[in-house]
Amino acid sequence: MSLNPKQINIISVLPKMFAALNYGVLGRALEANLLTISCWDPRGHTANKHRNIDDKPYGGGPGMVMMVEPLRKTLQQIQKQAKKPNWVIYLSPQGQPLHQRHLAALGAKLETHCLTFLCGRYEGIDERVIEGFVDEEYSIGDYVLSGGEFAAMVMIDALARLIPGVLGDPLSAEQDSFCRGLLEYPQYTRPENDQGLQVPQVLLSGDHQAIARWRSEMALKRTVERRPDLLNSAVLTEEEKKTLARLLAAGDTPQSGLD
Repeated sequence: MSLNPKQINIISVLPKMFAALNYGVLGRALEANLLTISCWDPRGHTANKHRNIDDKPYGGGPGMVMMVEPLRKTLQQIQKQAKKPNWVIYLSPQGQPLHQRHLAALGAKLETHCLTFLCGRYEGIDERVIEGFVDEEYSIGDYVLSGGEFAAMVMIDALARLIPGVLGDPLSAEQDSFCRGLLEYPQYTRPENDQGLQVPQVLLSGDHQAIARWRSEMALKRTVERRPDLLNSAVLTEEEKKTLARLLAAGDTPQSGLD
């Protein structure tokens, strides 16, 4: 059991949605006290009897905007109770697109800070909250969700995988797609033959060097075929550069998106 669990807070008007975090890899991390997750409902900091946390936007327009005061008071309470400085992340379609390198940086940030995910709803939150309290703003894709809750769950799940001890085998995180800028190689398990579809023979050979070479080549091939844009920033070994040049010269893979 960890004596110094990583701390994550979530500000949401729908805290019950986060019950899903109690299962799978995240659930095991919580049970092992490697991570703590606390949900905060800003309705507990409203100044009106109806517990309203939103109002009509100035200047007119559709929808409602989350008000400053409930969010400010919630953030202040979190900081008052936190054992570490608070780092606030707002989930928004206007935020920077989330990449694995951002998760790695936030994972390092968890060593010295607690992370607080602010989930907007309706037409968003009052800009003064963003200007006064938000440290980073992220988007998980170029589409619009009903609120930031699912985006927060995506980020928290991805972050938890990077916490030492959360995964049974630490190599699992290192070999995930995007961790080195490449997609992961194909995976197989039993049976060796399924209705005529055979597992590649090299994976059954027991030759670990040959398997490593095959996996490296397949990761490069799959990345070129499916996400060639990733290769513009991928960090490749000299051997991988030679393999990539051979794949492209053979003409077996598309080159679109490559500089």
